[in-house]
Amino acid sequence: MSTYFPSGKGLAENRKWFVVDAHGKTVGRLATEVARMLTGKNNPAYTPFLDMGDHVIVINAKHAIFKGSKNEQKVYRYHTLYPGGLRETSVKDMFKNKPERVIELAVKGMLPKTKLGKAMAKKLKVYAETEHRHIAQRPESIEIETT
Repeated sequence: MSTYFPSGKGLAENRKWFVVDAHGKTVGRLATEVARMLTGKNNPAYTPFLDMGDHVIVINAKHAIFKGSKNEQKVYRYHTLYPGGLRETSVKDMFKNKPERVIELAVKGMLPKTKLGKAMAKKLKVYAETEHRHIAQRPESIEIETT
């Protein structure tokens, strides 16, 4: 018997599109499932060094929630690369201004920090509302359990 081993050819043509509704879902649990789909770990032919994942569209990002005290205490930090340039943004402000960015940062933090991880992150599309512009790809709707 021979073991099936996927090659890198034809991976892009065989990718599926999925829609995930984030309404009322916990951000961290939603992000782990989305990261699994982007890496391809839900695929039986998963190979760690190939991009086996599918495209994922997350809608209703502004209706996702944080549990516990994260809603008041969580802070996003970045540095402008100038002296004294450390900037902080609270979760409440981030949800008010850029709700898509909260989901993107959560998912990207769970992907590999390599070229492969950047390619996986490009397959993630996040929208604050229900409307998205990927109707032509005929995405399948997936329900993620976040209990």
